Amino acid sequence: MSIFDLSGRVAVITGGNGGIGLGIAQALATAGCNVSIWGRNADKNKAAAAGMASAKGDVDTQICDVTSAASVKAAMDSTLRKFGRVDGCFANAGIGGGGRHAFIDRTEEQWRNMFATNLDGVFHAFQAAARHITERAASGDAFGRLVATSSLASLFGTARNEHYAATKAAINALVRALAVEQARYGITANAILPGWIKSDMTAGIMANEKFVNNVMPRIPMRRFGEPSDFGGIAVYLMSKASSYHTADCFVIDGGYTAF
Repeated sequence: MSIFDLSGRVAVITGGNGGIGLGIAQALATAGCNVSIWGRNADKNKAAAAGMASAKGDVDTQICDVTSAASVKAAMDSTLRKFGRVDGCFANAGIGGGGRHAFIDRTEEQWRNMFATNLDGVFHAFQAAARHITERAASGDAFGRLVATSSLASLFGTARNEHYAATKAAINALVRALAVEQARYGITANAILPGWIKSDMTAGIMANEKFVNNVMPRIPMRRFGEPSDFGGIAVYLMSKASSYHTADCFVIDGGYTAF
């Protein structure tokens, strides 16, 4: 059996019905992992599941708003009823900042909404998963994976997007702290930092010719990333191969930060 065979494992992917989350879900299911896609849009959830009908792993969907602890708890309870266990949580749901307002014009509502989804949502999902995994570890079944989708914005000075950048930098700190605290339960915690990736969130800016002309020369791979580019790292992190790899921030950017 391959060390990357995920048969019998179960992973939750928040925001798994599109973009990077869907790329992660597809790769995990192909590797044999049972996946539960959590998203707010029932039609997108259904379409995502239909596209993975032939995958080796089973696919479940749950309506979930990660800003609500109650919604996350309900989704976790339903997932556990379906599969009997959860081994990994990919906290991927998030919103973009848009870069339209200067910091001095940032409203309290904009700030709070950003943190509610991008940071509180990770907290809610990770806590629900960790509670289940640590309980299971007490009975001798110690295995867990916590993976958050961060951003290069956590590393760079992102003008007019400071609220978005702050949530992503906080995620990096969160996974490092959880990696230390949860290691005794067989849990690893890591973050993925995407570069410029084609998705619904970036469709607008990637349609801007000036943006493309400025950014593309800085990407050594000379292309924007695709959701499928995150499948390999997701399978690795979900597998036993990554059992000693924790507290890391994986930059997946086609070389953008190195150039």
